[in-house]
Amino acid sequence: MQHQPDLTRLIIDGIQDRKGKKITLVDLSDIESAAADSFIICEGSSSMQVAAIADSIREHLLEEERIKPYNYDGYRNSEWIVIDYGSTLVHVFLPETRHRYNLEELWSDARLTEVPDLD
Repeated sequence: MQHQPDLTRLIIDGIQDRKGKKITLVDLSDIESAAADSFIICEGSSSMQVAAIADSIREHLLEEERIKPYNYDGYRNSEWIVIDYGSTLVHVFLPETRHRYNLEELWSDARLTEVPDLD
């Protein structure tokens, strides 16, 4: 599997371009049962913003590095959109949906890194 060291940076840029908040990097690389090496979790304040953030991430990676996701899902109600970049899964939530599923707590043995909001 080829590793893109700037994938995380590009995803964060895509999130921040649409004012995504509360970005958390979840390093799962030491957890054998994890579906990916890392999660990037963030939130938008409305379903419209959640969809815009997800679009921005996908456009950013395509334009900058010609990287397409393997899959994505959640646009139907845009409460939780997941974008699959193989070793990295991006989760874009509405705040209440993020709170309900609490992925950070679910993977509490992972290393968490908070990315400060831009404003």
